[in-house]
Amino acid sequence: MPLIRMETSVNVPEEKKPEIVSVLSKIAAEATGKPETYVMAILSEAAISMAGKTGPAAFLDVRSIGSINKQVNGRICEEVAALLKNSLGIPGERIYISFTDVKGVNWGWNGSTFG
Repeated sequence: MPLIRMETSVNVPEEKKPEIVSVLSKIAAEATGKPETYVMAILSEAAISMAGKTGPAAFLDVRSIGSINKQVNGRICEEVAALLKNSLGIPGERIYISFTDVKGVNWGWNGSTFG
């Protein structure tokens, strides 16, 4: 917790994947104020159609126990859009981001839950 999971239609070169997940992890940690030691970042490729068209696109799912609010979400949207445009050529209008505030009892880690 937090989790930032990205699915993209862009074929990401293997050597670029660690860099992108590292930046996503830092974005999630800094925006939510949570230690990066608790952040999980996931990158996977998927077939995506957006606005009835295929092409470069991404969907991100951001979850956290607390720290999901208008200010945090706005910061994540801005930073992710810049990252994906600069690193993968995905325009901001081809990115959706979903935010979920999860109760601690609904998040497991290390054989227990956070709540």
